[in-house]
Amino acid sequence: MKTTSDFWSALDELVCSSEIIIDRPKGTAHPKYPDFIYQVDYGYLKNTSSMDSDGIDVWVGTAKEKYIDAIMVIIDLIKKDSEIKILISCTEEEKDTIYRTHNETQYMKGILIRRKAI
Repeated sequence: MKTTSDFWSALDELVCSSEIIIDRPKGTAHPKYPDFIYQVDYGYLKNTSSMDSDGIDVWVGTAKEKYIDAIMVIIDLIKKDSEIKILISCTEEEKDTIYRTHNETQYMKGILIRRKAI
């Protein structure tokens, strides 16, 4: 039986072998919803794919250490899909902001799965 540490190790390998593209920097507006301002850098892993056929989404925070903190598992009732978003180097405040971002409306819900301390 595989352990959860195998999951996090595979995620580490995926992130380390991929280029992170920040296409929605902190402080910028969402392209379809201009009232939504990103509070944390948001982007994707180049040359990967997720449920929406785009790259795997990442939130990149400002913590000094570079590591994968957690993932958000998202259900979108409008698009009728789900996906994960990888949190990299996020402070506790940034994790809280990201969690609230994915739970603000009745149409999108997410859970935060934290990585246990090594």
